[in-house]
Amino acid sequence: MKYLDFERILSSQRMQRYLSAVNNNTRKAMTLYRYNLRLSQEMFTIVSCFEVALRNAINSRLTLSLGNDWLRDSIQPGGIFTSGKTKETERIIYKAYHKLSLQNTYSHFKLIAEMEFGVWKYMFSAPQYKATGQCLLQIFPNKPRSSATFQYNHTYIFNELDKVNSLRNRIAHHEPICFQQHTSIIDTRYIINEYQKIQTLFSWMNIDSRSMLYGLDHIQNICDEIHAL
Repeated sequence: MKYLDFERILSSQRMQRYLSAVNNNTRKAMTLYRYNLRLSQEMFTIVSCFEVALRNAINSRLTLSLGNDWLRDSIQPGGIFTSGKTKETERIIYKAYHKLSLQNTYSHFKLIAEMEFGVWKYMFSAPQYKATGQCLLQIFPNKPRSSATFQYNHTYIFNELDKVNSLRNRIAHHEPICFQQHTSIIDTRYIINEYQKIQTLFSWMNIDSRSMLYGLDHIQNICDEIHAL
């Protein structure tokens, strides 16, 4: 495709950053755009696998202590998320449960699947963590022990999950991830850093991510191609 057609489809505003990054070389700008798409696809796949693993681990642990329909029960009168500090979590769960009920398709696992990443992240926020019995750090059996100088507690996990959530949203909203933030400088350190954090969280959950993501993970190769431009 000719560059002018490419730009017409994607907009000159969107392509300006790519042009600036490669000294206005239109061929390289199109190549960089495509590399960014590949990087986004790969990272979204990894984030998606992590999200499913996280929610399944949370569900398994809370099913043990709260019952087979713990998520639905959490929003029933007197449920664990019906207090003031967890009202937003209650609202999100109720909206999904109400939709499934109207469709007469409710099941616990369908309700689990309806939850967005933010719900699972907030399970490690103080009010939700307390409401669920302060047990969810157990899903990270390989997590380092806290020390007097560094706490690997629920707040730490929340902050790490918040970074994963931010990356997920950036990709979902078609933001480029091959640049230094707010510049046109090619820089994949942010992605490599977030990628390594996700790998660490997998290992803390006792999940062999290399085996699970076999054939799907080419992050370093794509980053190398981007920098080779």
